[in-house]
Amino acid sequence: MPNHGQAAIVADMDFTGLSIEDVARRLASPGAPPSSDFDLIPGLRGLDPAKLRPAAVLVPLVERDAGLSVVLTRRSRFLRHHPGQIAFPGGKIDRGDGSAEAAALREAEEEIGLPRGHVEVIGALPAHHTVTRYTVTPVVARIPVDFQGVAEVGEVDEIFEVPLGFLLDPANLQVQARVWQGAERAYYAIPYGPYYVWGATARMLKGFSDHLVEGT
Repeated sequence: MPNHGQAAIVADMDFTGLSIEDVARRLASPGAPPSSDFDLIPGLRGLDPAKLRPAAVLVPLVERDAGLSVVLTRRSRFLRHHPGQIAFPGGKIDRGDGSAEAAALREAEEEIGLPRGHVEVIGALPAHHTVTRYTVTPVVARIPVDFQGVAEVGEVDEIFEVPLGFLLDPANLQVQARVWQGAERAYYAIPYGPYYVWGATARMLKGFSDHLVEGT
């Protein structure tokens, strides 16, 4: 059964008008459940979180005159895993990190040159389970408007911004498919100009959108 009340909230919500305070308030409210790369793959759902490796990503938000923007990266085309894909800065949680937040801040400092002391963490999204067997915690934070990214050589090819309102608008979310391990698999995608946001990053952004709606 379709949730007409939920659909009405989404239709009425102005994602382009969100402020940092709006995001922080809604992140503090109960929101959407954990997500998975397998959400669109019948028969492959229900990963056991106990068997997944912990990881974290930073969702860096910048306050611009036109609204909030998100800092994203294009992974190096020479990487073994997910070369050239659009991603949040982040990676696995090391033993010395102590928390998902600490890991996300460390990875962002290494990958895009974002000093952890200049970051204001405002909340976190539900965990996301990936096809590569990680359980990823997206940590949402405000970063300075004058931040100038420095890409880590060999890890990141490009650092860029996309308006948050565009990425969160359900009208811009697509379901596409490609052959994976010999079978056609569906996945989420958010094309934006020359950038093709898809897979885990697109699914986490959908989770972000869902969480903000649930938190209204």
